[in-house]
Amino acid sequence: MAHALTLLLESPVLVAVILITGIGGTFQYGFHISVLTSPSVYIKQLMNATCVQRYGHYLEAWELSLIWSFTVSMYCIGGLLGCLVAGRLAAVYGSHLEGLLYNIGSSPSCTSQASDWISQEWFQSRKSEDHQITADSLRRKRCLVLNNVLAICGAVLMLLSKTAHSFEMIMAARFLYGINAGVALTVHTMYVLECAPRRLRGMVGVSVAGFVSLGKFSGQVLGLSEVMGTEDRWPFLLAFSGFIGFLQLVTLPFLPESPRFLLLDRGDRPGCEKALRVLLGAGGDLSSEMEEMQEHAALQGVKSHSVLELLLSRSVRWQLFTIIVTFTTLQLCGINAVYLYSFDVFRAAGIPVHNLRYVALGTGLCEISITVTCGMVIESTGKRVLLIWGYLGMAATLLILTLTLYLQEYVSWMPYCSTVLIFIFIFFFSSGPAGVTAPLPGEIFAQSYKAAAFVVACTLNWVGLFFVGMVFPFIVEYLEYFCFLIFFFFCFVSGVFVWYGMPETRNRSIMEISAEFERRHNKTKPAPENKPDTLYLTHSQTGQATKL
Repeated sequence: MAHALTLLLESPVLVAVILITGIGGTFQYGFHISVLTSPSVYIKQLMNATCVQRYGHYLEAWELSLIWSFTVSMYCIGGLLGCLVAGRLAAVYGSHLEGLLYNIGSSPSCTSQASDWISQEWFQSRKSEDHQITADSLRRKRCLVLNNVLAICGAVLMLLSKTAHSFEMIMAARFLYGINAGVALTVHTMYVLECAPRRLRGMVGVSVAGFVSLGKFSGQVLGLSEVMGTEDRWPFLLAFSGFIGFLQLVTLPFLPESPRFLLLDRGDRPGCEKALRVLLGAGGDLSSEMEEMQEHAALQGVKSHSVLELLLSRSVRWQLFTIIVTFTTLQLCGINAVYLYSFDVFRAAGIPVHNLRYVALGTGLCEISITVTCGMVIESTGKRVLLIWGYLGMAATLLILTLTLYLQEYVSWMPYCSTVLIFIFIFFFSSGPAGVTAPLPGEIFAQSYKAAAFVVACTLNWVGLFFVGMVFPFIVEYLEYFCFLIFFFFCFVSGVFVWYGMPETRNRSIMEISAEFERRHNKTKPAPENKPDTLYLTHSQTGQATKL
């Protein structure tokens, strides 16, 4: 842990990348999940006042609930649209597998000498007249810069909504915020992982979840009546994302572009080396990072695959299953149900109603602190262990919590046990799934599949968030605290799946991870013989193959 932290502090530009991309990235996603709770009363009053002013009609309870639900869900709809376009925006438009295709003979690896030779030939061909890179393609950093314009536009609509007596402007702003968060959730994660060296990839990946937790906590703090959660200041509260977007807009251009994107997607080796020197600093191991990316290029080629190609590819089938299971469970693990029932549990434990919001801040602070701790230990424990630990711990906690909620009507001290279990559940969630899941597609998929993998993962996340928001209230109404048994099922199944189906990714290259997936799920295939690799280089236009 100390060694990884020392390496991180020796790279100040990488620290700046984490902070600047985080505040305008997944921070926005977490902020808008929690910020709407505090001003909800004032927004509903605006909806009623607007309808009375326009139509002379006072909204009934079901009408107000319908409009409010639609306002909340606009964020998820925008987020889903944002993540669907993010993969295409972050990838290269003009890379159509021009240049040279690499075919490995008897083994999925090649010697370092052959890899160097291939890389040099490929980079020369990519720079030739016949293989020019499209200049109109959007880079990772440029995509994040332009994405902040949406946050600023949404903030302007929020500021003017109360003055204009228009709740439709709030809906439109929520939609823009959703697109902004959908793009940021995908591209921010891709960008920071591609900037991080292999030894720090786990710690940097956890920062993605850390900024989600920080965003949710910030929404809770700023929503207090002592801060911005008042009738006069709530438009400024909801427009706070515009300030964050502007802050990233003016600072992000000073950061380097993703080295892996420059090398593997654009074929810009000098630009990649320059970006690596800036990111790693004077003491960084530039040669090892370049060697890993060159071998990756030799293995995978240069084409960025579409979502459909990812879904149909058998070579990454188990990686895809891993993403589907982990990202589905991230929303269906019961964390939203635990937060919802926490107020009832705290109230039953004797906490005054007017102090419940401050106790809720304790749950948010607990999530942040545990996520930061997860980032400190992930390089020594590994991601697979943390996922198994988190899922199975959450499953056990949900079972016991169901029992204590049932017994608290009969045993006077049982609410205190439920209170402790709520914090234990948050501990398991933050130390495992919350910190490890978000960067997972960038670690188990090759560069050519990475953008499509993030689109699939983030789509599952947004659909799950929308499903929980729309269906969960009805589940709670009919099942009450027994709804935790549904979430227990998802947590337990996911824990078992990760135990048997997912390899450890710590300090491993993508080729080693892919080989481990193959070994785990294709045990019947005979192991390849240890003989010299046969490497063929095929030109995509002439079709001529050269044996190396």
